[in-house]
Amino acid sequence: RADLTPEEKGTISIFRHNNPSVVYISTVKRLVNIWTRDITEVPSGTGSGFLWDKNGHIITNYHVVENNKTARVRLNNKKSYTAKVIGSSKRHDIAVLKLEGVKNLPRPIQPGSSRGLIVGQKVYAIGNPFGLDHTLTTGIISALGRSIKNSTLDMDDLIQTDAAINPGNSGGPLLDSAGRLIGMNVA
Repeated sequence: RADLTPEEKGTISIFRHNNPSVVYISTVKRLVNIWTRDITEVPSGTGSGFLWDKNGHIITNYHVVENNKTARVRLNNKKSYTAKVIGSSKRHDIAVLKLEGVKNLPRPIQPGSSRGLIVGQKVYAIGNPFGLDHTLTTGIISALGRSIKNSTLDMDDLIQTDAAINPGNSGGPLLDSAGRLIGMNVA
């Protein structure tokens, strides 16, 4: 292969630095057979999230864990743990999960700021679309101050990007060109 360009090297560096902080989240629904009283667990949702701190707090979208008290969280090392949903806001489509007793967590995402963003600025989205682990999409900020108003979401002042945000990317980080968190992928 040809030598990598400086831009490619930068993209690879951002992905490698932040990828361990991104988690895969899945939830299950319990169904009870009314005739046999057997309980069956069936998948009810999947998405992404990211480590907020070394204390095991994970940030994701509310719609990823909606109506669940716990979720399965798979780290980059392929190990899975149960996390409690400890806080949420349906209106803001945000939820906070907590891993208990998990040692040697990866480094948390580095917070940035959504203030001062400029249309045309490069962005990176890491997530788990379609159940595929840890993918990276890149793009630019297409617009600022956007709104989503539909039957499930009513949100304002959003960042619009042309980076592919597919089902399962929800809850994953949107990063700036320095690899800092500037938003969370919603739709």
